[in-house]
Amino acid sequence: MNAILLTIILVPLIEIYLFIEIGGKIGALYTISLIFITAVVGIYYARYEGFNTLKSGMGQLMKNEMPVYEIVSGAALALASLLLIIPGFATDMVGFLMIFPPTRKLIFSKLTKKMSKEKKINEDFIEGESEDIDDKK
Repeated sequence: MNAILLTIILVPLIEIYLFIEIGGKIGALYTISLIFITAVVGIYYARYEGFNTLKSGMGQLMKNEMPVYEIVSGAALALASLLLIIPGFATDMVGFLMIFPPTRKLIFSKLTKKMSKEKKINEDFIEGESEDIDDKK
């Protein structure tokens, strides 16, 4: 099954299950309040980390270096902010993990290792052209 389709189906199911379980434990009003509080705190912290990433990227540009980590980090912060805006506990947890720099670096290192392994597999092939040389000419 396609991973995107599976994600579209599973994420709401997980969120509904968590709403029911947590709402049953702490009550509906507290559950709704908790969702709003996590969204506000998450957006505020994402904004704070976004400005820090922008500041770090400007520092890299001043040194005439390409701010690769800052660009990827900014994209991850945008995704984390989106996950925090979406109501739910599972998406909030993933969003908070992506906002904090240590966990973000851990996620990036795992992804770069995976990408480098895929790249090494493709590096074994050499593309080129060949031409038959006839000895009689």
